[in-house]
Amino acid sequence: MRIDLHSHSSASDGTDPPAEVMRRARAAGLDVIALTDHDTLAGQDEARAALPPGLTLVTGMELSSRLDGHSVHLLSYLPHGMSAELAAETQAIRDDRRRRGQDMVARLRDLGVDVSWEQVAALAGGGSVGRPHIARAMVAAGAIGTPAEAFTDEWIGAGGRAYVSRYALPPARAVALVRGSGGTVVLAHPGAVSRGWRIPDDAIADLAGAGLAGLEVDHPDHDEAERARLRALAAGLRLLTTGGSDDHGGLTGHRLGAETTTPEAFGQLMAGCELSG
Repeated sequence: MRIDLHSHSSASDGTDPPAEVMRRARAAGLDVIALTDHDTLAGQDEARAALPPGLTLVTGMELSSRLDGHSVHLLSYLPHGMSAELAAETQAIRDDRRRRGQDMVARLRDLGVDVSWEQVAALAGGGSVGRPHIARAMVAAGAIGTPAEAFTDEWIGAGGRAYVSRYALPPARAVALVRGSGGTVVLAHPGAVSRGWRIPDDAIADLAGAGLAGLEVDHPDHDEAERARLRALAAGLRLLTTGGSDDHGGLTGHRLGAETTTPEAFGQLMAGCELSG
């Protein structure tokens, strides 16, 4: 079995509709795909309706949390859906994503970039608004050549001239809310470095004590040395190790299936959902 537990659609900041993500997942030879859009399950129904024969969909989302002023992403697998409390929190996060997007557009305009909120909202298409939508609007305005160029100190990278923070949950509370919904949680790309910071090992240990199920070890942003370090950390904390492409469609080169999770780890992860439920 080939299992990819991290992907995005146009329900958040991917470029392709959920149905197209499902088609591409099967074309990439996947047997299981988790659709993990940011802070929303909005794309799940479309994805499920479009499932090709032989492909299994895992209901999920990438939940926003914040630790010491830094973003921490939690891959949340939710076969039973969301509790009312978790749904309310994700709505608050999405609302503040919209407010943050409007504020960043205003800052960019002050810096001479000819973008508008209407452009960004159109790119989001009613989905969860993220910085990649703003980056794509900046490309269309001719301010930058590629979306990746937006994520710097000059523009909308963390701490950049046009960057604006937003609401997110404390990680331990986020884990508790997912588990309370009958789900299970894997820490997304824990070895990725942003502004010289990555989540400390002791913070990961604290999350393991709070109910974290695993670490996403096999991710495009992790080199072999980092993967080995994370595997050792996971073993010491008795956490599962997973893999996912973190595909965002055209923004990441359509890389579904580039990283995968073993069937054994997947089975244990899903068993954890059943126990939580």
